[in-house]
Amino acid sequence: MDSEQIIRTLSLYPGKKLEQPLKVRRAKLQDFLRQLRSSKNEFHAAVNADLNRDYADTLLSELIPLCDICRYLISKMSDLLKPGKLPGSLATFPATIKSYREPYGRVLIISTWNYPILLSLEPVLGAYAAGNRVILKLSPRSPHSNAFIKRLVSKCFSSDEILIIGEELSFQQLLSCRYDYIFATGNSNTGREILRSAAENLTPCTIELGGKNPCIVTGKADISIAARRIVWGKFFNAGQSCCAPDFLYVHKDIKSALMNKITAEIRKMYGEHPLDTGNFTCMPDRNAYDRACKLLSEGRLICGGDRDPEKLAIEPTVIDMIDESSPLMKEEIFAPILPVMEYSSEAEIMIKLSSLEKPLALYCFGASGTLREKLITGTSSGALLFDDVLVHFSNMHIPFGGVGKSGFGAYHGSRTLTLFTHEKPVLTQCRHLDLLLRYPPHGKFFRKIVEFFCGLG
Repeated sequence: MDSEQIIRTLSLYPGKKLEQPLKVRRAKLQDFLRQLRSSKNEFHAAVNADLNRDYADTLLSELIPLCDICRYLISKMSDLLKPGKLPGSLATFPATIKSYREPYGRVLIISTWNYPILLSLEPVLGAYAAGNRVILKLSPRSPHSNAFIKRLVSKCFSSDEILIIGEELSFQQLLSCRYDYIFATGNSNTGREILRSAAENLTPCTIELGGKNPCIVTGKADISIAARRIVWGKFFNAGQSCCAPDFLYVHKDIKSALMNKITAEIRKMYGEHPLDTGNFTCMPDRNAYDRACKLLSEGRLICGGDRDPEKLAIEPTVIDMIDESSPLMKEEIFAPILPVMEYSSEAEIMIKLSSLEKPLALYCFGASGTLREKLITGTSSGALLFDDVLVHFSNMHIPFGGVGKSGFGAYHGSRTLTLFTHEKPVLTQCRHLDLLLRYPPHGKFFRKIVEFFCGLG
């Protein structure tokens, strides 16, 4: 379709849900899962062409989670969408009340490029399973993955069910149309633009952003375990994960030892010269690469720093002597660069955390009982992990989403479907029994009865 055809299509059914029986949607998801599983080599080839990502990493971070959520929706969608009974009250007695999950209608899903297939198709599958018509806007930064998504989706769904838009429409043209729900993954600037547009039509939204995710390493941490998990979580996908540790707060007593361990773990995982292996994930384009390279001039280099302008790749890099005024601390890094700062007490770390925006994730290694409690009750973040990083994203039963400037709304598992539905209560009142007490005039007897049943007597 060209841009005019797409705009005409988008004007056809505002607010109209997909009139398709649940069993048909389930059968289409089953077909999609078969196609997905048989396309694993093409899946990896597309992602690798965009990001030069290793097959094992793509398998773990995108293909397996996407198959998992598809299987989950197939097996659970009937249960998740069936009406549920709601309790009554004195005011509604003797009515029966049920809760129905109603699809919103037309859902716009705006995807991103760092996990281009998973982050596009997981919300799409949930919105479709719920009974919505879906409009998917793909990121121009992942052209090969986009082409794969279009081929895969077209094998199983019509454009009336799932309409995929690449660069046919500008972002402004896309947002000028009306939707019943918007789900977007991206940066804060994109989020603001979407919310401004959504406000015009009072369109509900889920916005998945990122943020600067702190990682605390206390003096009581197991340094070997902490170093291994931090290196894996930070440099997975070349640091281009919205919930990756963005920077470290390290207790001054163990900082030197931790830096040595982190350096050793980088060499163990990626070799002495990571860029020479040919399979370290790259930046999506020249702008992202140039932006990351500018940050390399900050602080004191502990390890890494090499780059390849032809491959748009930067090796895992750790930088010390950073403070809060550094450009590295002003915005989400989204590159294989790890700044390190030190602290000396729990009180100090809590003060530092209180000055930050709410992150998508907060990590801590070696928390004492008191610090653990302070972090749980005294901080706010999309997720809080002790002694690990990143792994919560891969568990579909853990709600994934931000708070404050890291976004709002959560999905994964059952929420991937229920997020795209309105819970509509349906009350059916008895026609043969009418409680005259509720009608005026209200005398003393009414007051006594109501006060008794409401616990006011």
